[in-house]
Amino acid sequence: MIQISDEVFCDDFLATCEIENRLLPNPYYPYPYLIIENFFNPQEMATITHAIQEQQDEVQAQIKSTLLNSVVVPSIDKEIRKTSLSKLPECLEEYYRERFLEHQPMIENFYAMGLTNGTPPQVLSYYAGDFYIKHADDSSELVDKEGNTVGFNCVAPERKITTVLFGTSHISHDGEGFEGGELLFNYLYDSEGNQVTLCPKAGDMLVFLSNPFFSHEVKVVKSGYRLTIVQWHNAL
Repeated sequence: MIQISDEVFCDDFLATCEIENRLLPNPYYPYPYLIIENFFNPQEMATITHAIQEQQDEVQAQIKSTLLNSVVVPSIDKEIRKTSLSKLPECLEEYYRERFLEHQPMIENFYAMGLTNGTPPQVLSYYAGDFYIKHADDSSELVDKEGNTVGFNCVAPERKITTVLFGTSHISHDGEGFEGGELLFNYLYDSEGNQVTLCPKAGDMLVFLSNPFFSHEVKVVKSGYRLTIVQWHNAL
């Protein structure tokens, strides 16, 4: 394993891969990702979650596939991703953006980059049985005949930084929320060789780089409702 921060190591395999967005944060930080606690307080987050549930405009989330090495075609594949997608209500989007601007200097300082433009906020809902298998936010995996990952093809180079705001909590936090649904970083490990796994808390925002070092999956939700608000940001 290769040490990339004080507390976190990555898989040796990544050192041999050609990764277009090969970015890593300051190696002297405890962790290579940032958690902004109480981006929204519990009361604010509960109000936002309720407003999202009231919309009832969900569709099945898609994945991006590359054809002929150049054409990216969105499609639904429930063996890879079983997630519902909706928009943040207009009445809340400006509220979200104002709060994000308050925290943007912290994010830019952590990664020593300036954020340029971001995608519109996406609302992702996971119900019992929903999941999202291993993926990198800026790349498609290249696999051999045995299904082993051998490399990555960058399909969204404008994605440098991913932000994930958690609207509901993993059940271990407050006894309410959802069971399962942990976010697991597939190539990141602690000092004892355990994969880095995060159990979200409502109102917290997770910020990480979008490249394959931070490939991740959402484990199957066993019960309850897992809500996130996600953006991808370009940066210089």
